Amino acid sequence: MTFTVGIDSGSTTTKGVLLQGETIVRRFLCPTSFRPAASIVEAWETLRAGLEEKPFLTLTGYGRQLVDFADKQVTEISCHGLGARLLLAQTRTVIDIGGQDSKVIALDEQGNLADFLMNDKCAAGTGRFLDVISRTLGTQVEHLDTITDGVEPHPLTSMCTVFAESEVISLRSAGIAPEAILAGVINAMARRSAHFISRLSTQGPLLFTGGVSHCATFRRMLAGHLKSDVFTHDDAQYAGALGAALIGQRQRKR
Repeated sequence: MTFTVGIDSGSTTTKGVLLQGETIVRRFLCPTSFRPAASIVEAWETLRAGLEEKPFLTLTGYGRQLVDFADKQVTEISCHGLGARLLLAQTRTVIDIGGQDSKVIALDEQGNLADFLMNDKCAAGTGRFLDVISRTLGTQVEHLDTITDGVEPHPLTSMCTVFAESEVISLRSAGIAPEAILAGVINAMARRSAHFISRLSTQGPLLFTGGVSHCATFRRMLAGHLKSDVFTHDDAQYAGALGAALIGQRQRKR
């Protein structure tokens, strides 16, 4: 069976997979560099290393048009639904929260794209927003679950990245615990995401993908606001790359 490679060139992270059938043979993940094309090249060389035959390469994400050696280029929306269905076969809705945008994708019973919404105009509610606030409070996104475990969220009045950062500093000056502020930020983001999802006619099961999906606190709060289950997967951050690799398989069969 032949191999295919899918690379998702995101604004903050470059993800890639080497796929054989429905099996992930290799994974690649690195921060997207100042020159995104360099991260794509690194992903490509790492994923195809040692293979006798050149695998079919499909690119997606912000940087998909930055290199000229891909066999195919596709939009993120086309890829995320396919990738989500590989991770959770019953998926009908995908909420993807990445570094610089968020998107909700509705799928029909066969897994085909039915509708979608995308927010790439405002940083609030994205991974970058969460990263900025975390650094303002002297921590990292990777530690949020431990820090906010069992903590009552403190309400925030602003979800604008600029104003929220100022509000966070003011709250710290007023003696509010950083853990409560961080829990409040996550809760506000989850509430905003739930409202975003409600704008689309969707059904369950819902799969949460993107880098923010690793935050269990966010996932729990999102489920609370939606009043429904929110699923994720260890490979949820690779959903776009997986979908790209699957599209490559279909293209190669033609």
